[in-house]
Amino acid sequence: MTTPVVSIAYHSGYGHTAVLAEAVRAGAADAGADVRLIKVDEITDEQWEALDRSDAIVFGSPTYMGTASGAFHVFVEATSKRWFGQDWRDKLAAGFTNSASKSGDKLHTLQFFQTLAAQHGMHWVNLGLLPGWNSTTASENDLNRLGFFAGAAAQSPSDQGPEGVHKADMATAEHLGRRVAETTRTFLLGRTAA
Repeated sequence: MTTPVVSIAYHSGYGHTAVLAEAVRAGAADAGADVRLIKVDEITDEQWEALDRSDAIVFGSPTYMGTASGAFHVFVEATSKRWFGQDWRDKLAAGFTNSASKSGDKLHTLQFFQTLAAQHGMHWVNLGLLPGWNSTTASENDLNRLGFFAGAAAQSPSDQGPEGVHKADMATAEHLGRRVAETTRTFLLGRTAA
């Protein structure tokens, strides 16, 4: 069986996004992937090389002022060295984000990740879930309770620490991790068959 290598490149300002990164990791590992967590604000040369060897990279950042954090933007600019050689071409990519508001312009952050992936020639893996919590019989405990399609989105109260990350958002992030691992395995098998 093919073991996909998945790296999660993320920044977490106050710990909420780190909780989601761990949930993505757990989901991907549960689906049989070899997973690495990489804090982009502390990235080492060895971790850059790990990203280069990965089959899939999941991007994660809090949404601050309608976009990814400044630390994540610094990482993105540093990926230009990989862009010149198209080193990440045909890897798979996905993303997740968190903000204090239910919307909080999180879609813009996910679209920022999608554009980054496209510029690197990567293939985007979406969340693959219908929206939850959108009817009178639904619940805030549903998967994808915030109704995002592009990636996993979470909402955590600004006056709580990492313990405030909603359990449904953690489960949604786990789902994303599993989906990335499973999609990557299928992609690798297809590449081998071709």
